[in-house]
Amino acid sequence: CHQILWYFLPTMNKFTAGPYRLLATQAAHQVALNVPETKVTALENGLRVASEDSGLPTCTVGLWIDAGSRYENERNNGTAHFLEHMAFKGTRKRSQLDLELEIENMGAHLNAYTSREQTVYYAKAFSKDLPRAVEILADIIQNSTLGEAEIERERGVILREMQEVETNLQEVVFDYLHATAYQSTALGRTILGPTENIKTINRGDLVEYITAHYKGPRIVLAAAGGVCHDELIDLAKYHFGKLPGRHQGEAPALPLCHFTGSEIRVRDDKMPLAHIAIAVEAVGWSHPDTIPLMVANTLIGNWDRSFGGGVNLSSKLAQMACQGNLCHSFQSFNTCYTDTGLWGLYMVCEPSTINDMMHFTQMEWISLCTSVTESEVARAKNLLKTNMLLHLDGSTPICEDIGRQMLCYSRRIPLHELEARIEVSPIEQLPDYNQIRSGMFWMRS
Repeated sequence: CHQILWYFLPTMNKFTAGPYRLLATQAAHQVALNVPETKVTALENGLRVASEDSGLPTCTVGLWIDAGSRYENERNNGTAHFLEHMAFKGTRKRSQLDLELEIENMGAHLNAYTSREQTVYYAKAFSKDLPRAVEILADIIQNSTLGEAEIERERGVILREMQEVETNLQEVVFDYLHATAYQSTALGRTILGPTENIKTINRGDLVEYITAHYKGPRIVLAAAGGVCHDELIDLAKYHFGKLPGRHQGEAPALPLCHFTGSEIRVRDDKMPLAHIAIAVEAVGWSHPDTIPLMVANTLIGNWDRSFGGGVNLSSKLAQMACQGNLCHSFQSFNTCYTDTGLWGLYMVCEPSTINDMMHFTQMEWISLCTSVTESEVARAKNLLKTNMLLHLDGSTPICEDIGRQMLCYSRRIPLHELEARIEVSPIEQLPDYNQIRSGMFWMRS
């Protein structure tokens, strides 16, 4: 065995040096260019159809709607999420039982989620069942009965869900972070809404929200896996062609959400650990600084005590956290919205190490603008590109990427273009600490 390895090692070295390495790099670029094309077609009513055919035996198809909790007000906050729950509770063609049985008999999965700016309904199924999956999606967003009995039942479900969310301290922290960063604005409100709203939302509120926001130009039908684009267009015309393409009166405007730097602290000495989020105002999806901020986010990285070799990780903050026992875990984040965003760090610390962890976090942020090296930035760029490619593993994350980018950019950015934009992002474009607006954090200790 050792003899065989001895004979092969020179061969391996020969092919990983000099001109052979250059050939390997060129081949990698050719592979990146050889990914399936994302085809986009707009219907007469403004609904966009976008798909990527990779020839798989399964597919993911979904509706990405430009409507979330940001379009709500104080009175109806929680309506978008409530409506997501009601979509699976029966239509004029199918009862809830019929819908669940049909999905199970197909071996498919039907799901939905609501964010601050988007509502998504999607199905995962065999490629041969694409027509049925699209028909079901069309049925649940256009023909939901929104029965009074089902509405009352879902109130209890959502209230229980809110209790479960309260036990997830990371979600609680980020809700407080938004509340203080975007005070008295739509982004400052939670997605689930307050308890008093959940108890009073009625059928009229749900119908009003659908009427105001579920319009052709604000909807993307996205699909990935084994899908034929021409077939998807025909299905979209048949099932969504009657969706209104215009608003009666003025279209709902995107509510302005101003950033306010401030601080919230909730203290509970019975809790063993402090959960903290500190952030600064970032930029929206289409801003040119988005890529440099993603690189900076990767430079800070993430760390957990369960990781091996903490002192040897490339992230300097991870090295200091490990050597000084400063925290149990941390993760950097870059949350983008249409016209604003939050860039910062979430951490879990012992009460006695909060000040030290906050100090080293801010020192690392300063170092991004003053002393970060070209090699560190190059390493972060490579890691960012790798993470993005690994994320696109399977039809569902690809479909989500298509739907989100179509709403954010009105197109899907090709991988080779995204890679090129990351590569040319210079070190000088990292955020200037002296120009960053005041941060804020929330903690329990």
